[in-house]
Amino acid sequence: MRPAAVIAAVGVHLPERVVDVREVERALAERNPGAAPRVPMVSRLTGVRQVHVLPDDWDASDLAVAAAEKLLATQGLAPDDVDLLLFASASQDMVEPATSHIVAAKLGVRAPVMDVKNACNSVLNAIEVAEALVATGRYGTVLVACGEAPSRAVRWDVPDRATYLLSAPGYTMSDAGAAVLVRRATAAEADARDGSGAPAPRGILASAFGAESTHWDVGMLPGGGTAHPRDLERTYFEIDGSRLRDAFLALGPGVVLDALGRAGLTWDDVALVAVHQVAVAYLDDVHAALGLPTGRTLVTVADHGNVASATLPLQLATALETGRVGPGDVVVLVGLAGGSRCGARVVRRGRARRGRPGGGAPRIAYGARSTGPTRPSSPGSTRPSPSSATSSSFPGTASPSRTPPVSTG
Repeated sequence: MRPAAVIAAVGVHLPERVVDVREVERALAERNPGAAPRVPMVSRLTGVRQVHVLPDDWDASDLAVAAAEKLLATQGLAPDDVDLLLFASASQDMVEPATSHIVAAKLGVRAPVMDVKNACNSVLNAIEVAEALVATGRYGTVLVACGEAPSRAVRWDVPDRATYLLSAPGYTMSDAGAAVLVRRATAAEADARDGSGAPAPRGILASAFGAESTHWDVGMLPGGGTAHPRDLERTYFEIDGSRLRDAFLALGPGVVLDALGRAGLTWDDVALVAVHQVAVAYLDDVHAALGLPTGRTLVTVADHGNVASATLPLQLATALETGRVGPGDVVVLVGLAGGSRCGARVVRRGRARRGRPGGGAPRIAYGARSTGPTRPSSPGSTRPSPSSATSSSFPGTASPSRTPPVSTG
């Protein structure tokens, strides 16, 4: 099958503020004696050492804008070159309007917009939507923008051990922005061949998705919807880590193997497997349950935390920046999300398009936005108090690591 669309570029923005998870745990123990353990356990059990925290005056949209501005600049594109903008994230600025409108306004994009929301699979699903709409001919260039700010929903006041256990997975969650550019495949990309003359089309080759939605309650942020519209006690993460892990492992390898089969490929053809990561300790079990080969994964969760749906763009950007993935290489993107959902997308990298400036520019940026004016997150906005889990309640701020740590798993 000739691919209709390609992932033309990917960019990630990581907030400069970095917090040591062990310091967070010590502060929790002091703040919640008897409820939180005195000895740091979360970092030791998960393997997550540090997380990123967005500035106090930023929203999820600002993270998305920072990543998107960098991507558009390195691709030599203007906001008017975007035909459709999709905001894809588990986070959102507010219930109404769609955060995609806020992102578009800050970027200066005057194109149709919509939100795609499916927990940690939001970006992967947005790429699916973008590919489908490009294939119809409706749009030629689609910008997927992601802003994940889970630090705003982490609970710091835990009245008892049971509440602590439901809140603990949140202490490894991390803030990040990401952007993915999906465009129409050229004839040369769709009909490309490898060195032996065999067909090797560049672009999005195949995908498959599955869900076991009966597990929807293993990971929740229940406040703000019709179920709990004004209950402040339900505005924090409630995650049963053990049940969530079991739900992921029960999904099996079917979805991933289906995507590979649709692409006409085997694991021998794959250079990189980017898989959603919630903890280092879970990776071996996830690989085994999903039938993923070892040695082809970049471990990002240890030094960047669980960045929700920005995880796959972070791994892909890291692989491109470090040379782990080259032209013609096949990458499998494997998403896992709360509600027990799994998705897989098979892509083959093309060559960089000639005439694009900034071809060697870094795909991962730290700190403030690199281009464009700085805009307020929202007129007259106010922030919750520290007890409502603003980023200012994070202790242990450290200097960022400027080189993204990369290890193979």
